[in-house]
Formats: sequence, C-alpha cells, structure tokens
Amino acid sequence: MEKALSWEIDDFSKRNNWIKSDNFSSGGCEWYAKVYPKGSGCSDHLSVFLCVVNPPNSLRPGWKRRAIFSFLLLNQSGQVLNRSPEERKYCLFCAEVPSWGFRKALPLTKLGFPEGVASYKLTVEVYIKVVEVVHQGKSTENDIIDFHGSHIFASQVFSVANTVFQDPHYVEDFKPENQWVQPKYYMYLLGLVETLIKPPQSLSATELSNAQRDLTALKESGFKLDWLNSKLEEVSLEWKKGAHSSHESGIHQLEERVENVELSLSDVIVELDKVKTKSAAAQVSSFQFIDFLIKRLFLSCFSFSKS
Repeated sequence: MEKALSWEIDDFSKRNNWIKSDNFSSGGCEWYAKVYPKGSGCSDHLSVFLCVVNPPNSLRPGWKRRAIFSFLLLNQSGQVLNRSPEERKYCLFCAEVPSWGFRKALPLTKLGFPEGVASYKLTVEVYIKVVEVVHQGKSTENDIIDFHGSHIFASQVFSVANTVFQDPHYVEDFKPENQWVQPKYYMYLLGLVETLIKPPQSLSATELSNAQRDLTALKESGFKLDWLNSKLEEVSLEWKKGAHSSHESGIHQLEERVENVELSLSDVIVELDKVKTKSAAAQVSSFQFIDFLIKRLFLSCFSFSKS
C-alpha cells in the first residue's frame, strides 16, 4: 500500500464534532478521510473512516471501487498511537457503502493529552491500494459485502451496522457458524431485532409468534443467537404480564360500565314514574274539566227550556 495522505489536525484536543480532510487522489480515484474525535457509534474511542468523493452524486450508476487501506495515527511528537490492521480484506466502496473505517480506532484514554498544553496536534496517515475501479455498471445493491466475517448484500450494510452497534451482544449474534449463510437471513435477523427493541406491550401476539418462527429459522441456518433467544423470552414474559393486566383491567372497566348502565336504568325508571304520576294527574284534571263543562251545558239547557 502507498501512503496517500498525511493529515495534521491542529487543536485536536479542542475538537468535538467530526472533521473532514481535504480531497486526495489514490489509484485513480478521489478520496477523503473523516475523523470523529468523540467516536461514531461509541463514546470511548476515536473513529476514523475512508470515504469516496461523490459531489453531489456525480458518480455514474453502478460505480464501485475495491481497495484495502489502513490508518496510522501519530501524536504531536511523531509517536505511533495506533496502526490499523494491514491484512484487512478488500473493501467494496459503492453507492450503498461509500465509506469504510474503524469505529474503535483508538481508545480516547490513549490519546494522552499532555497537561499544560493548550494545543494538541494529531496526525492521520492513510495508506491505500486500489485493485478495482468501475466508473459505471450494473446496480451494486445486491453485491456481496464482507461485514465482520459475514457475507451480506451491499444494500443491507448500513441497516446491519446500525443494529449491530446498538448493543455489543448483537455483534456475536450476527456471526453465524457458517459465514456463507444466505444474505436473506440477515433480513430476518434485522426484523427480529427491530421487533425485540419495541416496548413489549406495543407488540401483538402475531408479531411474537413470527419472531419465534424467525428465531428458529435463523438458528437452523447457523446463527447461535443465545442472547436474542433470552431477549425474546424476556419480551414474551413481559408481554404476557401486560396482557393479563390488560385483561383484568378490561373486566374491571366492563363491570364499571354495567354498573353505570344499571344506575342509568334506575334513573330512567324514576323519571318514568314521575312522568306516569304527572300523566295520571293530568288525566284527573281533564276529567274534572269535562265534568264542569257537562254541568254548565246541562244548566244552560235547563234554563233555556224554562223560559
């Protein structure tokens, strides 16, 4: 590999956000390096990545570069702090995976900022060997990527990476005994993880049943998944407790509704009795009025006859 970049970062001890190097050429391609002083996906390590220059999406469809690379980190005295593995396998850079690097390139405790020194300089050297360059070609989304010893589709890399680095337990679960396990199983694995990170009470019985089915299929395909198996049992137990509590709550609510209906019915009966009473009184008054009219009519008739 040839040294493609020597990048001095002044005032590194004062940096918090990610830092981008100037663009540089190597193997007929344009690159840049990116450093995260406080880590990317981790908070106790410095992270460093090699990225393909593509401003903005100017590279043609199906572009890809295959290369091996390494980083050398030096302090301001020129002492080597870290050298990334040179025997790393060739990495495929493409539209789906435009960057590769090391999330845990160097523990922050090893930076060793000298006391009393206001400014600390970090030097990043990048070594690259490009073995393949394709400027335009077929879609690369189904190209196979070696991801920490597992072979997955290029389109799955970021989803897998974001899931794996959420919890250290996932790293082991994502390593099947057979590294040539079909990439489709990683989709099942991602779906299983996405299910298990949800609140248990938000899951349905069907989702839990599907999770158990996928877990069984993954085990049969070569994944160990001991931790995910324990996680599924834990989630299922919490879900059952919540379902039981919800059932009891539902019964209590139903009893309250019945009680309210009974009270409402009682109120209706009282009101009905009042109406009946008023109606009966009204009928009596009507009879009295009719009787009065009859008497008046009778007297009127009698008086007329007498004259």
